[in-house]
Order: sequence, then structure tokens, then C-alpha cells
Amino acid sequence: MLPADGILLQSNDLKIDESSLTGESDLISKNVDSDPVLLSGTYAMEGSGRMLVTAVGVNSQTGIIMTLLGSGKNVDVDGDSSSKSNCFS
Repeated sequence: MLPADGILLQSNDLKIDESSLTGESDLISKNVDSDPVLLSGTYAMEGSGRMLVTAVGVNSQTGIIMTLLGSGKNVDVDGDSSSKSNCFS
């Protein structure tokens, strides 16, 4: 599993499983020229590569998603914030 977000600097037939973030079941080919972005929480399934880390922890894309999911706030159609427990009342 990739522990951080980053930019691919070097790759050798690198294929990534991004299903944990995108739901896409096909492996994604990554290379420096056309698709260099790597995201934490995804898996390197084939090949190898080197990346420059750009974000870790709560600053990574996975961290941002987890923070938003755990915030406990929802916005109803009137634009008022309410807690999760009041979401369906």
C-alpha cells in the first residue's frame, strides 16, 4: 500500500490498484509522462517506481476523505449544519 501521495519520478511497468478510492477494478498503468500522480491508500500491484512525496497523513487525499467522513456535519437542503444523529429527523 502506498503510504503517501506523490508524483512519480521513475517507473518500470508500474500498475496501481486504485479501487479503494475510485471503485475502478482495472489496474491503472502509471508513467512519468502521462499519469504521474500516486495516491495514498492505493496498491502497487505490478512493476516498480520511485516517487516524490507531496502529502502524508491528514493532508493526503485519503486523509482528507477520512477527515470529511468523520467530521459529523451534514448540510440539509436549507443550508443548516446538523449533526449526524439529526440527519434523518
